[in-house]
Amino acid sequence: MEYYYNDVPGKGLCRNNLIYTSLVNTDKTVFCQWFYNDKEYHKDQNQVVDSHLMEEKWQREVKFLTLMKENYPENIPKILDIDHINKKIFLEINGNDFWQQADCNSENFSSICPDWQAQIIDIVKSHYELGFHKYSMHPSSFFLVDGKLKSINYFFSYNNTEPTISIKDVESHIHQNRQSELKKHLSKLDISWDNKYPWKVMDKLCWLSFQSNYPSNFIDKMIDLI
Repeated sequence: MEYYYNDVPGKGLCRNNLIYTSLVNTDKTVFCQWFYNDKEYHKDQNQVVDSHLMEEKWQREVKFLTLMKENYPENIPKILDIDHINKKIFLEINGNDFWQQADCNSENFSSICPDWQAQIIDIVKSHYELGFHKYSMHPSSFFLVDGKLKSINYFFSYNNTEPTISIKDVESHIHQNRQSELKKHLSKLDISWDNKYPWKVMDKLCWLSFQSNYPSNFIDKMIDLI
């Protein structure tokens, strides 16, 4: 397998993920989430350098992806294998991720998948019905397979019953650009960087931080869903 990047117009090849190392086979039918801090792939800009944190992210990915497989298998790619020794998850895909297929431009989403908004809403509803909250919601966290969006990247998910978190608790694995977006909305939600808040408050902050990646009407729908 080879490294998988997003080819972003004006930026060139960018990491597809900030936590794990993204791999793909030559015909792009198998995607691999490798929970290994590969310096070459991350170009020495590694987000997670603590082995305990990487282990936590691996465990969360396996836990919540498996939960989805057991309850909403139609919302995730087919799991081909989970290699617990090497910390690799192999998923069946059909080409580039949704973000890349749209040329990394939300204006192209509807031409790639006309009902993409309804599909993502259904996926997020399934998360809520299973009692957890997922914060890795970038468009590259979806693959399009036979017209159906498949959700990945469950390492940044939390059960309703878990202790709440602050942004500071997780800032080590949030890209600096995303941190800047988060900071823009703190006053709007009347929250701070260091304090802990209910999951639904964090959900709103999450979606507001993705305003540059999704149309505004979709962000409004996601906030209404919360």
